[in-house]
Amino acid sequence: MAAVAARALLAAGRAGAGGRRGRVLPAAGAAPLCTVAPQQQQQPSPDMKNYLWSRYKEAKRVTKELVPSIMSNMLNPDAIFSNNEMSLSDIEIYGFDYDYTLVFYSKHLHTLIFNAARDLLINEHRYPAEIRKYDYDPNFAIRGLHYDVHRALLMKIDAFHYIQLGTVYRGLSVVPDEEVIAMYDGSHVPLEQMSDFYGKSSQGNTMKQFMDIFSLPEMTLLSCVNEYFLKNNIDYEPVHLYKDVKDSIRDVHIKGIMYRAIEADIEKYICYAEQTRAVLAKLADHGKKMFLITNSPSSFVDKGMKFIVGKDWRDLFDVVIVQAEKPNFFNDKRRPFRKVNERGVLLWDKIHKLQKGQIYKQGNLYEFLKLTGWRGSKVLYFGDHIYSDLADLTLKHGWRTGAIIPELRSEIKIMNTEKYIQTMTWLQTLTGLLEHMQVHRDPDSQMILEEWKKERKEMREMNRNFFNAQFGSIFRTDENPTYFLRRLSRFADIYMASLSCLLNYEPDYTFYPRRTPLQHELPGWSDQLCTGTFRIPFLQETVQIK
Repeated sequence: MAAVAARALLAAGRAGAGGRRGRVLPAAGAAPLCTVAPQQQQQPSPDMKNYLWSRYKEAKRVTKELVPSIMSNMLNPDAIFSNNEMSLSDIEIYGFDYDYTLVFYSKHLHTLIFNAARDLLINEHRYPAEIRKYDYDPNFAIRGLHYDVHRALLMKIDAFHYIQLGTVYRGLSVVPDEEVIAMYDGSHVPLEQMSDFYGKSSQGNTMKQFMDIFSLPEMTLLSCVNEYFLKNNIDYEPVHLYKDVKDSIRDVHIKGIMYRAIEADIEKYICYAEQTRAVLAKLADHGKKMFLITNSPSSFVDKGMKFIVGKDWRDLFDVVIVQAEKPNFFNDKRRPFRKVNERGVLLWDKIHKLQKGQIYKQGNLYEFLKLTGWRGSKVLYFGDHIYSDLADLTLKHGWRTGAIIPELRSEIKIMNTEKYIQTMTWLQTLTGLLEHMQVHRDPDSQMILEEWKKERKEMREMNRNFFNAQFGSIFRTDENPTYFLRRLSRFADIYMASLSCLLNYEPDYTFYPRRTPLQHELPGWSDQLCTGTFRIPFLQETVQIK
């Protein structure tokens, strides 16, 4: 949404302030730079209906003219986006997670996880066998959603803890806005009810945030089982259901069900790994040290890396650590490293040095820093889990962090479509029109404004459907950043769709974040003149365009 508005601003700037092109609209939430004098505003037009609809038509005409200019400024889905200034010339050591960072999985994996966890619910937790009729729907949930454990509700929350109405689901059905407002005494979720630092529902927190890509099957399974109980009028305890589904999903990993399935048919489950070897080779050629810290087991990682990188993959890494148990790895000082031999056997030797070509299990970051001396901002670590991979590293240890967000590529491609650009440009313009014309309080004007509000609501729903019919974009609610984006902005210096994006940049490239104007700074950022009634709409945020 912000990207489209940014490009609209650029296009409007090129149109200039003179002539009819200068008559554009104010952004939502910002007072106009230039306004008509109060005494003029208070003088009603003889025919307010004609006046307002003429302004509406003029705004729509200007918006339509902007679209071709915006279309010429497409966003690059292979770009790297910066939250914090960072020069790669300062980075000497590169670290990586494994799953969804070095390797990407096919759509078959989430179906496997869903089916295996569903069967565990039936066979080990004695859930009704009828839930087998539910299949995994890859288009139901998105990453970053919150789940109210006590109310069994899945929802999208923005950066200010407000629920996005229309995105609250009980089972597979949306909950009416009026019911949501009644349950939460509004749409705000108090801080003490939100998930804890790592997104978990613990110590009184009633919300769980799903930040992991692996959590998509978990959200879908929770919703399906909830749906079954509701449709069949079965009384159940939501807390028990949440725990049972969580344990079943965990067991798919811990009991090795997922790992064995992937190893048995690696070509089915592992996608071409986004030029992973090319990225690693480029860093090695420029003398960079590299390490791998993953929660996955040794044999699983070894087979996967041989498939996507080659048999010599260990030669590229200075340190390899498996079953690290992140995020505990970054905080628990008690666990020593253990060496894993070629047969996967754990050795009892005391570790005095982390050697290249060897694989180590467990350990902790404090011992890692002591043995390697790799400290501070010369280290850049990549991972897909904003909490488990990145949060502690940036907050406690001063490492630079890079988030891998696979959804970014598909969302940018949607944002580059003409239909999306047309919809979002007009939505921004209509919002500005509503803001400016709300000063007209006569009945005719208010009736027209209500029509515009209805249109705006319909367009918001259309915007959500561009990305996901239930929950929309993982980055935005209607106006605000999502809670997911808030954490991404806090814990990741840079973010990108995949590691392959690094191939587009030289090893001494500096990433500069766009200066995002604050709301009270907005007028000072305009180089446009006001003409007549309207002014150019401004952006709440800008998105870096490569």
